[in-house]
Parts: sequence; structure tokens; C-alpha cells
Amino acid sequence: MDVTPKEYPQEQLAAQPVGAWTGTAARLVAGALREQLAVEDLTQPHWWTLNHVAGAPGRWTRAALTERLAKWDDLGTDFDGVYDDLAARGWLVEAVEAAGAMTLTEQGEAGRLRARERNLRVHRQVHEGIDPADFVTTINVLRRMVANLGGDGDLPA
Repeated sequence: MDVTPKEYPQEQLAAQPVGAWTGTAARLVAGALREQLAVEDLTQPHWWTLNHVAGAPGRWTRAALTERLAKWDDLGTDFDGVYDDLAARGWLVEAVEAAGAMTLTEQGEAGRLRARERNLRVHRQVHEGIDPADFVTTINVLRRMVANLGGDGDLPA
């Protein structure tokens, strides 16, 4: 599907309100991701939890992971509810002997991989028709804007 937008003069594009465009892009990308995750009965905080725990099994406790994820949350998420839900599904276990450090079960890893594939569908759609170098430039420009306004322009760890 060709969704190539209309061409405009550089001067007109340079005068555009970046907040309007970044806000629209953020809402559309988040909406597409949330729609795909909902097919698996997951939210973005579920995905964040699965991804972080899979990336560092036994590292994250509820408190540490909640502190890490809260800065990305725009939904007022009850992270304990997310952890409880994943545990109730049999996807996440918390080690009693390791201060509640979380790991994924086989079912949790399978669910994470399904969610990952759904997220990759959105990623591919977002990148359609965009040269990788242009995408990198866009990310670097946005990082600079964030830093210019006092935010953290570093990539998420």
C-alpha cells in the first residue's frame, strides 16, 4: 500500500510545529502497538515487563522494575497488577530466595515471542518507504530536541 504523502516546499516544512507532528506520530505508533498487543490480551506495560525480565532474568524485582518502567508509562499503570497478572497466567515467577527477582516461564517466553512478532509488524509498517539513513537522522534529531529541552537524549538502556 503506497501511503506517500504530498510533497511540500522545504520552507513550508521547516515552519511546521514539531510538537504536533511528534505527538501525532507517538499516538499512532502507540495505538498500533497497543492494538497488536491487545490481541494477546497484553498492554504495553505487560510487554515492557516481559522484555525486561527476558533480557535480564533474575535481575528485576517489582520495585526496581517499576522504577525503571514508570518513566515510560502514560497510562497510570498499576505495575503490581501487571506483575500479578503475568504470574497468574503462569508467565512470570518471583524467586523467594532472591528478594523476589523475576524470571519468565516457558509460557511467558512463548507469549513474549508472540508479542514481539506483533510489535515487529508495527515496526515494519512504520519503516515502510523510509530509507534507514533517514530514520537514523530522524531519531538523532529527536534526541537532540529532547536534550535541548532538558530531557535525556540517550538511548534507553
